[in-house]
Order: sequence, then structure tokens, then C-alpha cells
Amino acid sequence: MITIKNTEQAVTCLKHILHNVEKVIVGKRDSIELVLMTLACRGHALIEDVPGVGKTSMVSALARSVNGSFKRIQFTPDIMPSDITGFSAFNPRTGDFEYRPGAVMSQFILADEINRTSPKTQSSLLEVMEENQVTVDGNSYPVPEPFIVLATQNPVEYLGTYPLPEAQLDRFFMKISLGYPTAEEESRMMERFREGNPMTTLAPAAEGESIIAIQKLVEHVYVSGEINNFIVNITRYTREHSDVVLGASPRASLCLFKAAQAWALYNERDFVAPDDVLKMAPHVLEHRIILKQEAKLRKTTALDIVKGALATVAAPL
Repeated sequence: MITIKNTEQAVTCLKHILHNVEKVIVGKRDSIELVLMTLACRGHALIEDVPGVGKTSMVSALARSVNGSFKRIQFTPDIMPSDITGFSAFNPRTGDFEYRPGAVMSQFILADEINRTSPKTQSSLLEVMEENQVTVDGNSYPVPEPFIVLATQNPVEYLGTYPLPEAQLDRFFMKISLGYPTAEEESRMMERFREGNPMTTLAPAAEGESIIAIQKLVEHVYVSGEINNFIVNITRYTREHSDVVLGASPRASLCLFKAAQAWALYNERDFVAPDDVLKMAPHVLEHRIILKQEAKLRKTTALDIVKGALATVAAPL
């Protein structure tokens, strides 16, 4: 295992993971990079797209590419919070209650079709996504590091689904879409899967300790006061816009700050430039903005608000 000590080694490690995931996922480099930036920032990602474009496969390939523990939680209406967080069970031999870990006690969590379960069960992820721990019967249990929740949902299905509440959405560092492949990419995909699923032979490209080291390096990427103010002004624009009911939160500002640091490191720089903020802003802010009904009727989208902010707020020179 290579010990990650500097930016060059960190970028090399991230690109090894990227290329490993691309053995399974064809033509979605931008989306894979965004997931890697989320991982580098200790965040969580909501992957929203139509069925069959590779959401679950990408998450599974990422988990296999980093030699860590992986659990898939298939969210259904009957799943209970205790299935996720764990529960206390009485042990008659010792006379004590013992903690039985839930599915969330893993490094990589695939929350598959997260909007198919009830709000009560969805809320069981709130604590662990913010504090990297679960509390059961008054006792707190930390999850292993590195830890990331990668949730998927289908944006076009409404029957049998429960929209994610604002508090849940705000805990997702980024929202990512894959989109349909091009004709050439789809042809390459079929050729790649002709002799079987490449996922079955995918070997790890990095260790969990390397990811933790990269996360620490990201925190030391320099952010100037001008960039800091630039981020704040972008998020404030979304809160003050006349079409917006709920704008980007202070947590969103912090997430954009961290995402820009990660993107700067990924581009082998030790400082954040305005372009890093511009690149990350749509993915960090869009899902946190709630529009007024009249704006929706005019076909205005949250992404339109973010683009307006980026076009209006002056970037530092």
C-alpha cells in the first residue's frame, strides 16, 4: 500500500480508483469524479437518474475499488429504522442488553431507492450522515472510517415513493446524475459485458487508509478570503431570489467550500481558484433549493437559480 503524503500521490490514488471504476462504467468520467470528490470531502452523494443507467453498478464498483466494507440497503416500505441503525437485544447468558449492529455499520453504504421507504426510516440516516455515529438506547456507536452513504433514487416514479424531506436533502453533499450513454458508449458497454460482468473480477485499487489520508490533505488546500466571500455571496443569492422559498443553507456554503478544495487538489493545486467554485456549485447547491409554485409553473428550475447566481456574483480576479 502506498502511503499518501502529498498532492501528487493523492491524485495518483484517486485516478487509479477512477480508472478501476471505468472498467465497469463506460463514459461517465465526470460523474465518477464527482463521487470521488464527495468521498474526499467526507460527504455523501444522492445519485438521481432514470432506471438502468448504472447508478447501483457505479456505487458497487467504487466500493470494490476501495478495499473496505460494503453494505447494500434495499429501501422498501416495510424496512424499519432498527434494520439500519441496529438494536439492543437481551443476552440471557450475561443478563445484559447487547448492541446488534445494523446495516449502516460499514464503510460504503448503498442506500438503494432511498425514496421508497417511509420518512421515519429515512430519518434514521440523519444522525449518521452528520456525525458518523448512531445512537441506540442512549448509547452512541461510531461507524468505521472512511464512511460514505451513496443513495440512489428514480426521479420519474411517484407511486409508492416518499419525497426526501429538506433536512435529509441538505445532508447530501452532492446530487449527481449519470444520464444516458451516447451510441458509441452504449456499444462499448455491450462489448465489455459480452463475456460476463467485469464487476466480478474487479480488484481493489486503494485502501481505506489512503482515502483517510486524502481527506486530510484536502483540508489543507488554501482558500483565500476573496474565494470565501465569493462562496458566501453565491449561497446568499439563492436565499434572496424572488422565486425561491428555501435557499442554500450555511451547510451548503461549507460543502461548496470543501468541494472546491477537493477539486483544486484533484487538479494538482494547493489553492482554490474561482473556477473550482464554478465547477462544483451546481452539484452542491441545486438539490438544496426549493422553488415557489409559480416559478415551477414558469418551468424555472433550481439549476436555473444556481446558474443565475454564478452569472451575477462577481468572481474574484
